[in-house]
Amino acid sequence: MSKLTKKRKAVIEQIESGKEYDLQEAMALVKKVNTASFDASVDLHVRLGIDPRKADQALRGTVSLPHGTGKTKKVLVLCKPEKESEALDAGADYAGLDEYVQKIQGGWTDVDVIIATPDVMPMVGRIGRILGPRGLMPNPKTGTVTPKVGEAVTEVKKGKISFRVDKFGIIHASVGRVSFSPEKLADNARELLNTIIKMKPSTAKGTYMKSLTTASTMSPGIKINTKSI
Repeated sequence: MSKLTKKRKAVIEQIESGKEYDLQEAMALVKKVNTASFDASVDLHVRLGIDPRKADQALRGTVSLPHGTGKTKKVLVLCKPEKESEALDAGADYAGLDEYVQKIQGGWTDVDVIIATPDVMPMVGRIGRILGPRGLMPNPKTGTVTPKVGEAVTEVKKGKISFRVDKFGIIHASVGRVSFSPEKLADNARELLNTIIKMKPSTAKGTYMKSLTTASTMSPGIKINTKSI
C-alpha cells in the first residue's frame, strides 16, 4: 500500500471527515485543496436513486452553464455543403461530411462535440460504433441533431454541456475550472443540479438525489449537503 505524501496528507486534513458542506463552501474548499499545476477541471458527481436499466430512468440531457466551462470546445458539424458556411460562421472548428466520415473511420476523433443535420444521420450511423463509446454520437435529446446548426454551435461554444447517467446511476459533469471563483462554480453547479431535479422520472421511488460530491482533477472528493441546493 502506497504511503501518502506530506502534501497529499496536508490536503486531506483540510477536509473534515464525514462532513457534508454547503454548495458554495464546498466550491471554495475544492479550490483550496487543488494540487494541480494547471487549471484543473472542477467536476460534480451526482448519485441518483434511479435504475438506469429502465428506459424512462436512463437520464440524459443538456444544460447551458451561466459562466461556461472554462474550456474551448472543438466542434465538428457533419452536414451537406449548403450548411457548412452557417456552421463555420457560428464558430465550428470543422464542417463537412464525406471527408470527416472517412477521417473518423480511420480513427480520427480529435473533437469534443459533434453536431449533425437530420438528413445526414444515415451516414453518421455507419460510424456510430466509433462515436458512441467516445460520447460523440449526435443525438436529438442533446440538441446535437438539428437543422439549426448555427444555433447549436453557438450554444456549445458559450458553455452548453451534455450529461448522462452511467450504469451505476451516477452523473459526472464538469462545472468549471479551479480558476473560477467559488460563486461562479456554485452558480454553474446549481444550474446543472436544478436541471437534473426537473428531470426526475415519475417512476423513480425513494430518495432521488442520494449523494453529491465535488472534486478537481487531482483533489480528493468533497461531500455536499444535498439540502443546500
